[in-house]
Amino acid sequence: MGRSTFEGPVLAGDSRFGPFRNVGYMDLVQSVGMNIAQTTTNTALYGGASTIFVNGNTIPNTQATVYTPNSVSTTLTATTIPADSATVYRGAVMYIPAGSKIVDIFADIGVITSFTSGTLTSIQINVSNNYVAAAGTCTYAQTGVLTSPAAGRQSFNAFTATQFTNQQATSTDIVQANGQPNLSQVVFTIASINGTNVAVTGGTYYFTLRYIQPDGNIGTTTTYPYGNFD
Repeated sequence: MGRSTFEGPVLAGDSRFGPFRNVGYMDLVQSVGMNIAQTTTNTALYGGASTIFVNGNTIPNTQATVYTPNSVSTTLTATTIPADSATVYRGAVMYIPAGSKIVDIFADIGVITSFTSGTLTSIQINVSNNYVAAAGTCTYAQTGVLTSPAAGRQSFNAFTATQFTNQQATSTDIVQANGQPNLSQVVFTIASINGTNVAVTGGTYYFTLRYIQPDGNIGTTTTYPYGNFD
């Protein structure tokens, strides 16, 4: 078995040109598992901590900085994640090529968030290009407020017209220096509400993102390079 790492996009097919061109894009996947009870960074299923999200594309999970989206400058500004209170925020960050098409998003709960005392009031999972507070507006997807959550795959609300448009070409959120490719930042935020400001003790979550990196060299019938497949 071999492994290779290279810059995309990746297309496959056996007819590159003409009316029967059958080349298609490879489906790319990133995923992360988080155990809120696991608070030691660089360990399996590390779940972050108060004010700290995790990087979901490292092995094992590490601490992540959530950046305020910026499409014009290489200057990066960190977003502040609220400290644990009556609402506990945990989350994961994934980076994908700017302009990617999101094909599917999965949010799975293995174990519901638990607290030292009291009961869970609700959970909401937000998927956006930045941290989003409970009941905030999400760039890509959002579950409802789950007042009786159960383990298993969670359903997202019907996509708004704006969310659907955003999924077709993800935003430029991080501009890299020295000609490096720009990135989209996809942030999964878990908002667990207890309402009594008690410590969180556990909860296991799994997130999966499926996306396609489009070929910027192809162009369109009206935009250069006018269908130059090479």
